[in-house]
This record gives sequence, C-alpha cells and structure tokens, in this order.
Amino acid sequence: MMGKIAFLLAGQGSQYPGMGKELYEDVAEVKSFFDEAEKSRPGTLKQMFEGSEEELKQTINTQPCLFLTDMAAAIALEAKGIHPDFAAGFSLGEIAGLAVSGVLNKEDAFRLVTVRGKLMHEASGVVKGKMAAVLRMDAEELKKLSDEFGVCPVNYNCPGQIVVSGSEEKMDSFLSELDTRKVRYVNLPVSGAFHTPYMASASEGLRRELTEGGYEISSPKITLYSNLSAKPYPMDSEGIISAVSGQVSSSVRWEEIIKNMAESGADTFIECGPGNTLSGFVKRTLKDVRILNVAGRESLKRTLEELK
Repeated sequence: MMGKIAFLLAGQGSQYPGMGKELYEDVAEVKSFFDEAEKSRPGTLKQMFEGSEEELKQTINTQPCLFLTDMAAAIALEAKGIHPDFAAGFSLGEIAGLAVSGVLNKEDAFRLVTVRGKLMHEASGVVKGKMAAVLRMDAEELKKLSDEFGVCPVNYNCPGQIVVSGSEEKMDSFLSELDTRKVRYVNLPVSGAFHTPYMASASEGLRRELTEGGYEISSPKITLYSNLSAKPYPMDSEGIISAVSGQVSSSVRWEEIIKNMAESGADTFIECGPGNTLSGFVKRTLKDVRILNVAGRESLKRTLEELK
C-alpha cells in the first residue's frame, strides 16, 4: 500500500533562466495561472524564460519567478490527479505552500510573494548580507563560533548542513575563520542576510500586508508544515499571519520538518520547482522513502510513471 505524498516547494538559490517554460507550454492550467500572474506583474514571464542569472538573483525578481515555477509543478501534478497529503515550502517556497494547502488562493499568494520579494529586497539594501552553507561541522560548535563572529545559523537543512547568514563584513570574517579551520562551505546565490533579525522590517511589512491587504485567509485543507515551528500550520488567521511574517527573520527548521512528515506517514516526497536541492536534503535525512521531483517536461513524465 502506498503511504502518503508530500509536496516540497523549492526556495531561493535554485532559480535558473528558462524555468517554468515547458510546463507553461504543456499544461493548460499552468498557462492560465501564469497569464493571470503576468497581468498583475507585467514582465514576469520574460524574466523567467529569458532573464539573465544576474537578473534572476535579485530577490525582487527571484521570489515571484520561483513561486510560479513551484506552483507550475504542483498544478501540473494535480491536473494529472496527484494530490498531496502534506506540503512544506523552503523559505520562499512556503508561500507556494500556502496556495497548495488552500490557505490563500493562487492569485493572492502571487500578490503576497511579490510584496515579500520587494520587502526583503529593501531590507537587504539597508545591510548588505551574505549566506553560506557550512558542511559537516558540529552544530554546537558552529553555534558558538557564529555567536563569536556576530552571524546567525539560520537554515537547518539536513544532517551535516547548516546555513549561516549575516552582514557581508561579519560573514567574510567568519568564512575566513572556517578557511583557517579547513571547514568546507558553499556560498549561496542570494542577495541578502535572510532569516536573520536584519529582516525585521520585512517581517513587519508582511504582517501589515496580510492584515490590511484584503487577503482571504482560510485554514489549511491539507497539513502544511511551518518553517518557524517545524510543526503543522496554525488553523486560525492570527496564527497563520504570525507564521508567514515571522519566518523571514527566523530560522528554517527543514530537517525537523522532513522528520515530522515521515513520522506522520509521508513516504513519497515530490520536490516541486527548479533544481533538486530539497530532494538532496531528504536523501540525507531519511532512509527508505521515495524521492521524486518535477521541474519540467521530462521530470513530470518520470514522476508520473513512478507513481503509476
């Protein structure tokens, strides 16, 4: 008997020029949603399909473009009768998770992600930031060293991988110390110190937007896991607003989310959106689960064959 299906919605850093184009061409439901989104933010499809890596790396562009690519995969799967029991989105992917779980309708979620990208872009303009994934360093030791250098461990991705975020200057000193200690790390292609207190203004802006922007907020129809708590999303609108606005300036507890999903019966994880970063995290966190991904034509075909 098949267990339960979890949709995982990709976050920033996995974007690439041309993403979403094949599903836009192939799936009528994707085309119709993208065309609506294009009306509310003209130029988005050109950025996605033809934009340069540099243009797509700017948060103000990354977020709406990536959101649509995540949604394209989820919409294409649902159009073929594949529905998730659980959903979780990594950072920005959580906004797509709100749409997949029915907390917001798709159009409102796109409106929200556009505002989120703008607010985080503005916050990163105040303090230039940097993020790096630190590999195979003891979590306690990493926390101690981060405190020493005034940077923050923010994304707990999977065993042996924690992302650290902070101002450019402090991160440079911190990374130079890692070099001295011969600790491996990977710089992330983002343009700000996300998930740190430097994002407090974006957090407040999002809370205001959700409270005053005329959004219809519903209880999740399927279990949506929160980056903030690693637990299922609250059912009340005040709790939902706190979870959505709080996550931009707090840690992403991804490893815990994946373990909690598995404990609740998820045994098939489908990464929706560009790249396969989240699939890699699942692979390093759980054993004996099925890991699939949908980003375009071929991967959709492969995933549907696997699920037959």
